[in-house]
Amino acid sequence: MSTSTAPDASRTKPVQRPGDRVFFGLSYGAALLILLTLAGVAIFLTVEGIPGITASPDEVKSGESFLPYVGPLVFGTLLAALIAMIIAVPIAIGVALFISHYAPRRLGATFGYIIDLLAAVPSVVYGAWGLALLSPKLVPLYGWLSENLGFIPFFGGVVSTTGRTILTVSIVLALMILPIVTAICREIFLQTPRLHQEAALALGATRWEMARLAIFPYARSGIVSAAMLGLGRALGETMAVAMVLSASGVVTFNLIS
Repeated sequence: MSTSTAPDASRTKPVQRPGDRVFFGLSYGAALLILLTLAGVAIFLTVEGIPGITASPDEVKSGESFLPYVGPLVFGTLLAALIAMIIAVPIAIGVALFISHYAPRRLGATFGYIIDLLAAVPSVVYGAWGLALLSPKLVPLYGWLSENLGFIPFFGGVVSTTGRTILTVSIVLALMILPIVTAICREIFLQTPRLHQEAALALGATRWEMARLAIFPYARSGIVSAAMLGLGRALGETMAVAMVLSASGVVTFNLIS
């Protein structure tokens, strides 16, 4: 009685068509090209920027080196972006959770469309709104903060009479990044496995406990990614910031002066 033996799986190789090899080569080359482009930009900026960073004040026409000039600008950008993130991210998570799991289907779809439309609004519109409408309305609030919370370094000192302060810029930036973070968090929340949510509810969890135990752990990485995208836009926006707040060479933590 003869027995047939199965061929060794380690010796059999899948047949690759020429088209597969061409597609793999093109995909690999495209990915490598992106990395090389980013590396080239980083190297170019570093090489071209070293002379300006290391130059002495005597070599610069204005009498100042690079770091004293750009330092206040970098500080203001980071401070405004940080405050904007503190304001926008918790609100965005709450709005996204309401749209995805609390609101009725039609209401949630309507809010989703509105969020998507707000994400497409140009930055110059936010800047004009912050300059013409928001800044004057915040002057009384800044006065109240200075009178009642002036012992806090953020709200001490002389209050701006125009409302064009770092806090106003932070609020404008928060409104700009809010739709982006909300839209991404909403899509991540909707991808949470239905079985995880139903299991939490079957064990007697409330809606909030279900969100805290099932949705947030699953969407943690997505929330971080959404926050990083929002931070990238907050750091990169110049038009709205330039319209609301004029550049100055002062480094201060005062938000209302």
